[in-house]
Amino acid sequence: MPGRYAMGCYLGGAAAARAGDETSGPALLLAGPVLTGSPSSGSALLAGIMAAAAVGGPLFGVLLDRSARPGRLLAAALALYAAGLAAILLGLGRVPFALTVLLAVGAGLLGPALSGGWTSQLPRVAPPAGLPRATALDAMTFSLAALVGPALAGVVAGAAGAPAAVAVSIALIGLALPAAWALPAPARSARSAPPPGTSVVTDLTAGLRAIVRNRPLARATATSVVSCVGQGALLICWPPLGAAVLGGADRGALLLSATAASALVANAVLSRRPRPPRPDTVLLGGALLLVLAPLLAATGHPAALIAAVLLTGAAEGPQLTALFAIRHREAPERLRGQVFTTGASLKITGFALGAALAGPLATWSPPGALVAAGGCEALAVLVFVCLPDPAEAVAPLPPPGGGCMTEPCQAS
Repeated sequence: MPGRYAMGCYLGGAAAARAGDETSGPALLLAGPVLTGSPSSGSALLAGIMAAAAVGGPLFGVLLDRSARPGRLLAAALALYAAGLAAILLGLGRVPFALTVLLAVGAGLLGPALSGGWTSQLPRVAPPAGLPRATALDAMTFSLAALVGPALAGVVAGAAGAPAAVAVSIALIGLALPAAWALPAPARSARSAPPPGTSVVTDLTAGLRAIVRNRPLARATATSVVSCVGQGALLICWPPLGAAVLGGADRGALLLSATAASALVANAVLSRRPRPPRPDTVLLGGALLLVLAPLLAATGHPAALIAAVLLTGAAEGPQLTALFAIRHREAPERLRGQVFTTGASLKITGFALGAALAGPLATWSPPGALVAAGGCEALAVLVFVCLPDPAEAVAPLPPPGGGCMTEPCQAS
């Protein structure tokens, strides 16, 4: 039976790894121009990492599911990711920049280990009765990292230089290695072990089929990916909104911090509820709130902008918790890692797509970009509605003290 120490170790490792990841992005954006003299070098490195992460998730998930000691595989992935960041830092300004971008692509292939890879191991350290609260706490580590990481990168870069900020991100990821290494091994059974003789390609196909054919899982995945397109577009809008409405582009960074803080508070409140709502309902509610938030921000009034920021965080935090709960509930045990890392890859792709499309639009018309972000969230709501779960029409009411977020995650 997992103990209190095991859960604390898991959360500490996840928070350190994710804070390191959130620090590395802004740090590379600052270090690239400083060390190469090219203003676009930082964004090119970040784009390489994000693009590769979108590709590497499914394959890493297969390897995680096939491993007898997934914690050690996760630790190796974290070590290689940190080594990749170190190689990028050492190569900037010393080797051809194209080679440095290739290093970023190689490191990015392991990016899903810090997100979906960690979360897929949660049922091995949290007892079934405590899984809903553990899921909310796990989601809070993302909000905490988003709150701390960029601020830490800025402070360290200002005090000791941009390369030092990259070094701090590497150190944070290194702090997570013992927690990853100590993760318990899965209890192998006929249900959880891969069939004898199956290839990696076969397992990849099986994982994708599990996501597509399981209606609640397919609905949650599609809704979250489309919603991430809107979130990526909204992220691009905060700096120009800070300049236009609050008097300075640097206020856009404060808006990002306020969003992360709001998500953290919302998840903290959710984790303390004795009977949390169905995760499917929370996922839909989050998308509905995210339709409203950009429209509020588009009014151009400071009070409305602050309300939009807080509403965004209050929607994104519980929405992430709900998505994790649905994955834990629906993923087949032997494909759990692949379901989580593939989902993380798809979300990264959606987020990057939204940011890329919104960039030129936000330069031309910030309100237009905000309306586009709200439109993406409305599309996410439409996706959810158009993919109903047949079981919901006939499912009995949850027993007192129960509910879908409090059931053991044994369903497949």
